[in-house]
Amino acid sequence: MASFNHVTAERCAQLGGALTAARLTWSDNGCQHTPQHLDYSVTDQHGRTWRISPATNFQISASAPGRIWQASCAALMQTTAILSARQVADHIKHAPA
Repeated sequence: MASFNHVTAERCAQLGGALTAARLTWSDNGCQHTPQHLDYSVTDQHGRTWRISPATNFQISASAPGRIWQASCAALMQTTAILSARQVADHIKHAPA
């Protein structure tokens, strides 16, 4: 069964900090205590909405334990690999128009 023990308050704060540092508008749905339902909504510079969710324990590599986030954008029909907080913020910030 999939678990989400890797989604801690600290890692959520890291994601929020990375999104803010990238000057992206974002919000979360307040489900940090039930991370399987946790979603972040981010608007990029082009007005597109991205959804960021935590990966399951099965998707996380032991060699990259900080990579726990996956972003998707319906407008671009794109889903990222599993990325770190900084990487996902950079990917969204630099997504082409």
